[in-house]
Parts: sequence; structure tokens; C-alpha cells
Amino acid sequence: MLWEVVGLIDTEDESAEWILPAEPGAVRVARHDVRDTLRAWRLSPGVEDTAMLLVSELVTNSLTYAPGPIGMRLELRTLPDREEVLLVEISDQRPEAPIVQRTPGPEDERGRGLQLVARSARRWGTRRGKTGKTVWFELPLHG
Repeated sequence: MLWEVVGLIDTEDESAEWILPAEPGAVRVARHDVRDTLRAWRLSPGVEDTAMLLVSELVTNSLTYAPGPIGMRLELRTLPDREEVLLVEISDQRPEAPIVQRTPGPEDERGRGLQLVARSARRWGTRRGKTGKTVWFELPLHG
């Protein structure tokens, strides 16, 4: 049986949104959805690779720590300073913000995901919603 996304909620020229079930295959499906969407938008391979890596980390965190489905949203934005960015949002049903100040040891298998996000993204953060939280990041499209 082929594992599928619960559903593509919305897709426009500059945004796309999905709901993924909280199942082990969600990380793979999320990477494929990001890759396919960013290729359709003709973004650079560097942006595509970084977005896929960071989405993998954040969806893994949601699978590990939160119950229920996972929301994923991509949007192309032009900021007030005219910089173009890719905004990526991963939402889950756990209201607590992720722990950022964790310093994993060399043998630890966990604890590096948010460090990757912080070091790779132009900006990133979290915000609470009605029933959970969203972790978001921006990647510059040029330069």
C-alpha cells in the first residue's frame, strides 16, 4: 500500500499547504512535496536542498513530540526591503515551543535539528496557535 498525504489543502502560484498524518512516512512525503513544489517554482537547487533538510528536521520533531496531524506550508514572499524569501511553516498540536538551548554531545542522535534551522535560515521562530504551535523559517532566494 502506498502511503499518501492526508491532503493538499491549497496551492496557488506562490503558496502551497498540506496536512500530513503523524506517521513515520511523513518525513519522506514532506521532502518530496517540498522538492516537487520548489522545482515547479523554479527555485535554485541550493534553496531546494536546504528547505528539504530543514523540513525533514522539523517534521521529525513534530512526529517525535506532538500528537496528531502535521501542517506544512510554503510561501514565496517579497519583504519590505525587496528581498525575496521562501517562508516554510511546520505546525503541530503541541503548544510548547521547542527547546532551543540544547547542546548535544558527539554521540547523541538527537538535538541538532533546531541548531541546523538557526544556522541555515535567514530568520526563524515559533508562534502559538489555538491548538498548537508553528515553527517557521525563511530562506533567501538569491545570494
